[in-house]
Parts: sequence; structure tokens; C-alpha cells
Amino acid sequence: MRISARSTNSFFNITDVSRLLCPLSANYIAGKMMIVRAIMSGAELWMEPPSNAPVATDYGDIDMIAVVPSQVPHLLGDQRIVKRVRNILIGGAQLSAKMSEQIVKAGVSAYVSYGMTETCSHVALRKVDGCTPEQYEAMPDIDFGTDDRGCLVVRSDARSFKEIYTNDMVELIDHRHFIWKGRIDNVINSGGIKVYPEEIEKEIQQIMPDGIKYYISKTIDEKWGEAPVLVISERVDDCAKLLADVRGCVKMKVQRPIDIIVRPIEYTSTGKIIRQKIV
Repeated sequence: MRISARSTNSFFNITDVSRLLCPLSANYIAGKMMIVRAIMSGAELWMEPPSNAPVATDYGDIDMIAVVPSQVPHLLGDQRIVKRVRNILIGGAQLSAKMSEQIVKAGVSAYVSYGMTETCSHVALRKVDGCTPEQYEAMPDIDFGTDDRGCLVVRSDARSFKEIYTNDMVELIDHRHFIWKGRIDNVINSGGIKVYPEEIEKEIQQIMPDGIKYYISKTIDEKWGEAPVLVISERVDDCAKLLADVRGCVKMKVQRPIDIIVRPIEYTSTGKIIRQKIV
């Protein structure tokens, strides 16, 4: 935890004159690590009860705030906050393209983190700058590789875990950069072709109705073995039209959902969708 904190403090230039804000629970690693960063740097740290409306008071200039994606809209909607926060560190779940566009338009400095509890917070960061494809860059003491599944391997001689084999499918650029494709647990094998639900979700998010939660799952298909389906949180006026629109905006034929399933969508405590298998 100390090594991870030093790495982050160095990246964001956090020192004993810095001010940090954490509207995350200290029951989880993200909140714990903000405390450790403050201890290691001597920075001033403000803790808030977790809510989707962070920065409940005027703390003055904030050098870094750690948030989850659901807290970002509130930050961007308040110019008082936008002008006084130097860096936003976003973790916990994937950031939508729409939210990324809003961040770029607001002109704030924001980074999406990649990491897990076992690595004591992030081992890579991606600046939200509108560039595609979205590349993650390793922290100074981290190296990357892949295993025979194409999943990311995280290595560090400095950290206690030394080497971790993940279930994240990536396109490895070099030993310090990668493009995240999705979880191997979620991969759809359609006619021998690997289909990544997370990539389909990015393609269709611009046409999905406001307020509708959704994700791509898989179902058994007699011809291809498995095929994508679109799961939505509530029924829309015309499901057939929505399905046609979705299929029309997905470039690769093998990635086009063959059906729409309506069912309640649940989330983990950190805001990640719980993907239920479709029989």
C-alpha cells in the first residue's frame, strides 16, 4: 500500500501542501488508499460520506478527488467544483463514451484507473482526452504481459503481489501500454469468433433510450453456438424497432444482438453491473 501510494502521489505531484478529497467509503480499497496517500505525502485529506452529490462544502482548491462514475455528472454540473478541482481520479467501473465526452468538453483533468483490490488500487491510468483507441499506461513500477488466453498479466518487483494473472482480455501495445477489450468471463464464442460484450455496449450507447440500463449477454444459438442478446432494465414502446436500430449501428455482423431480454438489472456495491446468464 505504501509503494502504491508513493507511485500515485508522484504521478499527481501530491505533497504536504496538497489537498485531497475522498467521497468514497473507507470500507473499500479506493477509500483506504486515499487515506494512505495522505499519510505518505502529508497532504490534507477531507473525507465525505459516499453519495452521488460529492463536494458537499467549499474546501477551497482540491488537488485530487477520487470518485466512481456515478459521481462524475454532479462534479461536471457545478462550475464551482470544475474550477477548483485539479485532478479527478475515476475508478470502480467503466466510463461511458457520453461521460467521457462531457469530461473533455468541461476541460477538466480526469484519469480512469485500472486495478483491483489485490494490487492495492490502480496499476495503470488512462487520461480522459477523447482519443481512441483508449490506452492505459502502467504506473512507474509496473510491467505488463499476457498469458496464453490473451489476458493481462501484471508484474512488479516492488509490490508484494509480484505477479498477478487477471481475467481481462487486452490488446497489448508494449510492456507498459494496453487497450482493454473485456472480461474473459463475458466473452461470447460465436462460430469460433470471440465477441466482447463491452465493445458492443460502447457501440450502441449513443442510441439507447435515456434512463434505460442495459448490457450485452449471451444465449445459446443452434447455428453459431452462442450469440449476443441485449438485456434492458425495462420495456420500451417498440422493442422490435430498438433491436433493429441496435443491429443497424453495430458494424460487425457477428456482434449484432439477436434478441432483447427485459429484466431487472442489479449492481455490485461498487457500481458494476451483475451480468446474469441468459438460458
